[in-house]
Amino acid sequence: MDDDPPFGEIPDMSDVVLDPPKQTESTNPQSVKFSKNEGFMSTLRARVDEYFDRTGQPQRDVAKMYVKTATILLWVAASYVLLVFGASAWWQAGLLAVSLGLALSAVGFNIQHDASHGAFSRFPLINRLLAMTLDCLGGSSYVWKWKHNVLHHSYTNIAGHDDDIELGGMGRLSPDLPRHGFHRFQHWYLWFLYGFIAVKWQWFDDFRNIAEGKIGSHKIPRPKGWDMAIFVLGKIFFFGMAFVLPMVFHKWYVVLGVYATVSFVQGVVLAVVFQLAHCVDEAKFLMPEPETGKMEHEWAIHQVLTTVDFARKSKVVGWYTGGLNFQIEHHLFPRISHVHYPAVSEIVEETCREFNVPYAANETFGSAVASHYRFLKRMGQPDPVAAG
Repeated sequence: MDDDPPFGEIPDMSDVVLDPPKQTESTNPQSVKFSKNEGFMSTLRARVDEYFDRTGQPQRDVAKMYVKTATILLWVAASYVLLVFGASAWWQAGLLAVSLGLALSAVGFNIQHDASHGAFSRFPLINRLLAMTLDCLGGSSYVWKWKHNVLHHSYTNIAGHDDDIELGGMGRLSPDLPRHGFHRFQHWYLWFLYGFIAVKWQWFDDFRNIAEGKIGSHKIPRPKGWDMAIFVLGKIFFFGMAFVLPMVFHKWYVVLGVYATVSFVQGVVLAVVFQLAHCVDEAKFLMPEPETGKMEHEWAIHQVLTTVDFARKSKVVGWYTGGLNFQIEHHLFPRISHVHYPAVSEIVEETCREFNVPYAANETFGSAVASHYRFLKRMGQPDPVAAG
């Protein structure tokens, strides 16, 4: 068994995300303060550690994860090569573009996500290199660590702190965010807008976050040295593979059409899977006391209340989404490889029952999608007026 505790981020971020999170330069002056630990997380951590001691399984560097990574990268390479060098008809290009979009999403769910959290390997260099697959997809592993690992995992579903529920006014994903009249239609139009999320990251968000030195209202340090070099080289690599190389063999408008298709598929898949864990009817949206910034619960209980699992019995969903259907377990133990989440979920659910902490899960992927639809519709409606 690994000596490292199961909770925490990859080494260069471990001083930022703890249980509960430390207040750092990334947080607002009005800090969120979680309640004193109630024994839930310490009990849970002890039981999970005992599970790994008893079974002798490694928390990271799991053989099946390396095989899975090779399979996904082969899927990406085959789709790209056939698309650029083999497709000669529009229907071939269309099918291969969809395949590439799905494959790239699988890279995000499985490889870069685990690696970014330090859950892929006990060796920091391997985690760093595999986290850089996001840079190859046109995103930024540096921005992702702050946006996702720090802000989202620390302040899940807290409006003004969790940037994942901020859509710049185009949608309302929290009862604590402003509502506009057009939000009443968001349960219809947001599914389409999800398709542009990947494009938004690639062309706008990463550049803005680094130029402004902040994500939402949270300040972040601008990348320097190797971090900046990786950001720049990643963007160059992506744009070269997405546009320059394909335009050597195909007309520009064909390349743009294929890029639009790949990005749209990627955006919808990524957005929907992540929304099913937090933006559904079963998830809670909790806010700190305005005067003190104090939260009602300890950090770990807050994670369970604001997070929902889905399709836990589906091996297909679990394989493709990189265990993100076990999102509660991921939020509690982000440094454990996602291949262990089905077993860990049994420990988490049992401990939740003992501590009277509600544990929510949608039975199937379809029921989770339906719950997200109902949630969008409810968030788009005017708040009920209190009687009297």
